[in-house]
Amino acid sequence: MIELIETNDCSHTILDKRTGEHYHSIHGAIQESKHIFIEAGLKSLHSISQNINILEVGMGTGLNVFLTFLQTENISKRINYVAIELYPIDNIIVKKLNYCKQLNKTEKEIIFNNIHNEKWNFPYYLADNFILNKINADFKEIALSENSFDLIYYDAFSPETEAELWADEIFDKIYKAMKNNGILVTYCAKGIVKRSLKKAGFRIEVLAGPIGKRHIIRAIKTIEISDCCKHK
Repeated sequence: MIELIETNDCSHTILDKRTGEHYHSIHGAIQESKHIFIEAGLKSLHSISQNINILEVGMGTGLNVFLTFLQTENISKRINYVAIELYPIDNIIVKKLNYCKQLNKTEKEIIFNNIHNEKWNFPYYLADNFILNKINADFKEIALSENSFDLIYYDAFSPETEAELWADEIFDKIYKAMKNNGILVTYCAKGIVKRSLKKAGFRIEVLAGPIGKRHIIRAIKTIEISDCCKHK
């Protein structure tokens, strides 16, 4: 069971009654996603000369996909966006989400709807430069190709709710799937998460969080020549 909630910036989040967790911050869904995934993540990518490959763990409402689309709509690079979600939300809820209105992008409503309505497990062109591949699966069971992703949006439910998704082996898998200098951003800055990321080989940056949250994490895969053999 899920319930639609209006957050402090008037944009919607969802309360998952199964876990007791919200999909986005009650202090503001849009402001949180912009702060963490766009500002600290997408905009911090540098020297990407080819396509940008993005992996999102926990697609949820599709807000991060939509914000990324809006941010990259007029760039020349192609966006390959893979979104993992085990529990897709019902279309009745999708129709009630007010992100297009709150972002003053009502003319893009068809894009937002397509994010949810197009087939799962099959790549789809949201635009000429934006390919979305939604995967309906448990992330723990997915095999990822090595050295594939420039950017990871890690937006799973919290370690208290889904501890397995924050375990060492998960971040080991993600580390191997990322390109050198690839970036992972997540809202969760708990000590157990920082330790697991460091153990996997990431360089950790603890950044100021959005309204209502003290810190977030940006983790960077930086391989020195001496480390190449270690992470093969």
